[in-house]
Amino acid sequence: MSDVTKEVIWNKLKEVIDFEIGLDVVSLGLVYDVQVDENNNVYVLMTMTTPMCPLAGMILQEAEAKIKEVEGVNDVKVELTFDPPWTPDRIDPEVRGQLGI
Repeated sequence: MSDVTKEVIWNKLKEVIDFEIGLDVVSLGLVYDVQVDENNNVYVLMTMTTPMCPLAGMILQEAEAKIKEVEGVNDVKVELTFDPPWTPDRIDPEVRGQLGI
């Protein structure tokens, strides 16, 4: 069984793309928290760019599916929050530069 670490989960979440924007959820700053317990259960707290995001359900399902691809992961819970609300300030600084923000 491989080691399930926060770093592994964060890297896996970089494969989840917000297709409206064309960037991954980590670079966009949509992932607020990742926790891995001693039983390799994973909890992710994330948000969307707007509460009206039409792709929210699909993005959350994709995040869960990507995490489940990690060898050794047991249960996965991806929770959606809008507190605090997302702002463009959460975008990775390097990506902000590429976007001209």
